[in-house]
Amino acid sequence: MADDEAKKAKQADIERKRAEVRKRMEEASKAKKAKKGFMTPERKKKLRLLLRKKAAEELKKEQERKAAERRRIIEQRCGKPRDLQSANEDTLKSVCNQYHSKIATLEDEKYDLEYKVATKDLEISDLNAQVNDSRGKFVKPTLKKVSKYENKFAKLQKKAAEFNFRNQLKVVKKKEFTLEDEEKEKKPDWSKNKGDAKAEA
Repeated sequence: MADDEAKKAKQADIERKRAEVRKRMEEASKAKKAKKGFMTPERKKKLRLLLRKKAAEELKKEQERKAAERRRIIEQRCGKPRDLQSANEDTLKSVCNQYHSKIATLEDEKYDLEYKVATKDLEISDLNAQVNDSRGKFVKPTLKKVSKYENKFAKLQKKAAEFNFRNQLKVVKKKEFTLEDEEKEKKPDWSKNKGDAKAEA
């Protein structure tokens, strides 16, 4: 009997532990479901709309800021627009002269800056070459990709065929001589010569 009671107590203890584990697992699954349920499709949709609105506002602000910066730079470089509708000829000439002189100075500055940039680029490339030489590393030139199966000399052969002078020469047919013609040319006509000789005698 004591043995049966011990078995029953053990069985009850196992059942109790199983019930506790089940309860914990159910609570954990409920907690997971509650976490998953936080971002419902409706909330996701609202969040997307809010993000899009925010991005659109930021983009609009950025565009306005760039436009204002552009206007400020144009006013700084060109000056404020002048009223040319009611201006007379002398003021128009003076405005044109001012703009012309400004354009000339800007072109000079542009040329000087381009020259400086070109010289700096040359210096940089020379220094890079010196550094690579001192390290013992050489810059490999970029190779052009060529098809393995393409005939490399096909274009040259085509050009050569176009400029082949034998194809462009005029063909002249020679008169072919027959044996009879050759014999006639070689043999003098004695019959005529004899008749002429008798007539002379």
